[in-house]
Amino acid sequence: QVQLVESGGGLVQSGGSLRLSCTASGRLFSIRSMGWYRQAPGQQRDLVAHFTRGGSTNYADSVKGRFSISRDKADNTVYLRMNSLRPEDTAVYYCHADDSLSGEDYWGQGTQVTVSS
Repeated sequence: QVQLVESGGGLVQSGGSLRLSCTASGRLFSIRSMGWYRQAPGQQRDLVAHFTRGGSTNYADSVKGRFSISRDKADNTVYLRMNSLRPEDTAVYYCHADDSLSGEDYWGQGTQVTVSS
């Protein structure tokens, strides 16, 4: 089992910045990827950014150049720095990890990000 605890969401004006944090605990040795998804009202949950097991990163086209994912391996924490926020970035942001052995997906509780125009 893997537990994911997020923090850092909130309300920000268009053009502002936020940083989200996600700390993982539990059985971490078999995690294949870890990162962030988001879900706006009435929309599907989509990838924002993540680390692969090999350490490379992937970003959604809509956030490239504005968002940056980083991690602190010592603390098992992944961060999402979000700059130049836009109203369309408003969503619940979920931390995600998947297990390479079981194939299981793990999700955090979600943190709301609201960008006002």
